Amino acid sequence: MRFTPDKPMKIGTRRSPLAMAQAQETVDRLANATGADRDCFKLVPMSTKGDEITDRPLSDIGGKGLFTEEIEGALKSGSLDIAVHSMKDMPVLLPKGLCIDCFLPREDSRDAFVSLNYQSIADLPKGATVGSSSLRRRAQLLARRPELQVVEFRGNVQTRLRKLGEGVADATFLACAGLNRLGISDHMTPIEMDEILPAIAQGVIGIERRENDADVAALLEKINCKAAAVQMAAERAFLAGLDGSCQTPIAGHAVLNGNEITLTGEVIRPDGSETIASTLTGATADAAKIGAELAKTLRKRMGEGFF
Repeated sequence: MRFTPDKPMKIGTRRSPLAMAQAQETVDRLANATGADRDCFKLVPMSTKGDEITDRPLSDIGGKGLFTEEIEGALKSGSLDIAVHSMKDMPVLLPKGLCIDCFLPREDSRDAFVSLNYQSIADLPKGATVGSSSLRRRAQLLARRPELQVVEFRGNVQTRLRKLGEGVADATFLACAGLNRLGISDHMTPIEMDEILPAIAQGVIGIERRENDADVAALLEKINCKAAAVQMAAERAFLAGLDGSCQTPIAGHAVLNGNEITLTGEVIRPDGSETIASTLTGATADAAKIGAELAKTLRKRMGEGFF
């Protein structure tokens, strides 16, 4: 391994507590897999536009790339050796010269209902206020409870929990994976996938590198989770086939069963007035093809102007 305590691997990450926890998990896995001292790996926290601009919806200011632009720029320039990301935040198309082919084992993919006073979506009284910055979650909620009020709700996990305490909203949604990684379970109720299908790639940590860095590629292969990689091939191909972004309410999740993969996907009108869903099963070796085919199926059913 070319990295030493004097010249450690520089690992880019956002500054939020969750991003730092995910980057630290990456360090722990790399150290355990290689037997190297943890001083051979150095976290480099960075601020992104998505972290700095919190008063507007992502769909109004540029989408998912706002959480990655600065980090990817440093990776391309050589200031970083790898970057650690939540895969649900990653655009389908990566900058030229960069790739993601290493994934850590998937955490709980489900969404969590979080409230100080209520236990579930069904418990919310008519007219209750739910905070969310996700177009997917907003659309899915309105599809089930159109009489609820949805307000913009951005910030890291701790910020959103604080806003609940201040009465900004009666409830919100967070990813179970993030809450688990932070060790926060208070007031959290997991939502089963037959009620709310999660975001594409939710619960998966991906590690980005330069395509031409063979040494780093070999190192990351030691911690790559093959099951998560197959799931990502299917889910991200599905997202790509639908031109998915923060401006389109899309959900999807892949389940592995031996050599088979079952992908469920859905699209929702932003106002929740219509949901189109479908499921496709096939061989894990065809994961990307299955994702692309499912996207084609939904596009045919959607017609023009669905979103």
